[in-house]
Amino acid sequence: MVFTERHELVRKLARDFAEAELTNDILDEIEESGQYPQELLDRMGKAGFFGIKTPKEYGGQGSDYLSYAIVLEELGRVSAVTDIWVSAPNSLGGGPLMLAGTEEQLQKYLTPIAKGEKIMAFALTEPGAGSDAGGTVTTAVKDGDYYILNGRKTFITTAPVADWTIVYARTDRSQKGSRGISAFIVDMKLPGVSCGKAEHKMGIIGCPTSDIILEDVRVHKGDMLGEENRGFQNAMKTLDLGRIGVAAMSVGVAQGALDEAVKYAKERKQFGSRLVDFQAISFMIADMATKLQAAKELVYRAAQLKDLNSPEAGPAASMAKYYASEACNDIAAKAVQIHGGYGYIREYKVERIYRDCRVFTIFEGTSQVQQMVIAGSIIGK
Repeated sequence: MVFTERHELVRKLARDFAEAELTNDILDEIEESGQYPQELLDRMGKAGFFGIKTPKEYGGQGSDYLSYAIVLEELGRVSAVTDIWVSAPNSLGGGPLMLAGTEEQLQKYLTPIAKGEKIMAFALTEPGAGSDAGGTVTTAVKDGDYYILNGRKTFITTAPVADWTIVYARTDRSQKGSRGISAFIVDMKLPGVSCGKAEHKMGIIGCPTSDIILEDVRVHKGDMLGEENRGFQNAMKTLDLGRIGVAAMSVGVAQGALDEAVKYAKERKQFGSRLVDFQAISFMIADMATKLQAAKELVYRAAQLKDLNSPEAGPAASMAKYYASEACNDIAAKAVQIHGGYGYIREYKVERIYRDCRVFTIFEGTSQVQQMVIAGSIIGK
């Protein structure tokens, strides 16, 4: 992949920010406290990271998907949880608005999200509807100019700190599966909206995740996003966008794991030689680097196809997300193995990387769901 000068400048901006701001002390503090510093979020907002793809008229940078992937790659190389904060407004938070928002909704909601002034969560998953999102049982019953929402959403990233959430609810219970579902922008301060306790997660510590409970929540019809009963399509298109983001996170985090493994293997000596001088270790590093490069090319291709609005963009995003997330987990595991016992100790960065990247094969469509999408795109031709 050969990048333009503009994309190289984007890479430099993100890399310089990561190296200057995401210090080991700050990352250790986030891990210990579980809190991401507001001042750091503010600086990311000023850097334009929350509105990379958002048009300038709505407070964003008006850039492309390749730039978005590059930023996530460079930030993820240092901090996976930082990538979660950056991806949220660019994909699951801002994506549904970009796809179906009215001018009024874009001005009211998208602009402050792109500037980092407000937080938008994305609530699709339910206790009984994960990979099968069409199994949604949350309901929205029309009552004059309002809809009354009842239900429970689970594993919702940023829910405890969100200002608004895009909620997918069934507006026509006579329709089965994915039909009859609509999207709503829900103010988290509305009566009847509450959050469950923040989940104690394996990784991605510093970005809270919880359930959202909706009990007779009255949402004005003006806050329906897109057409009634067509919200599921909005969710699926949004996840297509999100998969490019997760794929980019994966290659960034994998790069960080490889960097740590190479550094350690050059410094650590056993039997009188550096680890890197043993063929078994050098071949592991060769495998890691090759797999990482292949993943990067898939990510860049998916981003470019999305920028071209190609019909191949959806399957390409699934391929990138599937391969890159699985590769990241493999590379992180090998990085821990190269570190030996030290890789199991929290003072070493690879321990955190190993925990953080495990979710990449799960959220925004599991690896198995990606296989279904990829196979369907091939078999259906």
